[in-house]
Amino acid sequence: MRHILHADFDAFYASVEQLDDPELRGKPLAVGGSPDSRGVVASASYEAREHGVRSAMPMRTAFNICPQLQRVSARFDRYRDVSRSVMEIFRDITPLVEPLSLDEAYLDVTDSVAGGQTAADLARALKRRVKDELGLTISVGAGVSKSVAKIASDLEKPDGLTVVAPGDEVSFLAPLPVGTLPGVGPKTQEQLKSQGILTIGHLAASDDEWLIGKFGRNGSYVKRLALGQDDRSVQTQRDTKSVSSETTLTSDTGDPDALHELIARLSLDVSHSLQRRKLRGRTVKLKLRLSDFTTFTRQVTLGEAVQSSDQIAIAANSLIDVEIGEGRRFRLVGVGVSSFGETEEPDQIIQPRLPGI
Repeated sequence: MRHILHADFDAFYASVEQLDDPELRGKPLAVGGSPDSRGVVASASYEAREHGVRSAMPMRTAFNICPQLQRVSARFDRYRDVSRSVMEIFRDITPLVEPLSLDEAYLDVTDSVAGGQTAADLARALKRRVKDELGLTISVGAGVSKSVAKIASDLEKPDGLTVVAPGDEVSFLAPLPVGTLPGVGPKTQEQLKSQGILTIGHLAASDDEWLIGKFGRNGSYVKRLALGQDDRSVQTQRDTKSVSSETTLTSDTGDPDALHELIARLSLDVSHSLQRRKLRGRTVKLKLRLSDFTTFTRQVTLGEAVQSSDQIAIAANSLIDVEIGEGRRFRLVGVGVSSFGETEEPDQIIQPRLPGI
């Protein structure tokens, strides 16, 4: 039996800015581009979220709904420094760490639990070290699988700690809204609601054939998740075939500026991982999921191996620009890099065109 922690910073970019500038603490804060240049919110403090401000929202809209909003431009070098520090703390607790982005990771603490420590104590120790050493808060979920740990970490933000005891997965998940399950976004929630499926428990009790008809080949996987069954291991990526980062949006969007902002953020995450592993790759991949749950990937192989976030974003934006269309909305966006040390001919050469942040 595995024991997994999912650790996730609370409003990462905004929290770092409030840490560094005491004048911003306790105030609604957005990190991102200027409203005068069609900027987009990259991160919103919890004070801003109380007014309805959300990441990927146009900054102009954020100021309209929260006139007292404070705005600062993103400082990605600073965020990467903090991320490196927290990953070192994670690896002090266990060598089995799978970074998902700059601000979240899975930790496999199975050996520590087998040695007599509890997942709850390990989670508390992790939170305490991050607070004492970095001055920031993280939310942690603990469970016997990745999906359960991730859901648990989201429940009591900010500064949350939720532990799901082995054997309690089904009872823990059953009463939660079906949209809590990874991969079930707002539009799918509405479709499920029309079928009387409001909770994860309802989904777990659904007919297998109906689920396959609804989700296609993912139907059986979705049901296993609803039952708390997830045997994915924590991947330390020591033999890395690809490096990627993805996010499921709070609200589906087809806005080009919002999508470009997301790609800029994801490209930074991927670049950070590549730099830490001392890798460069020639193939940039874009993963997209539409509102109707259709999922597909696009990729381009470049003339030279890349590592910087700007180069990755240029390629990824060239791919998404082809997919953006009137009425088309996206619920998930992912960026990845692969082909490390390979020598295939490029599919095309991308000319630089990077959106402003």
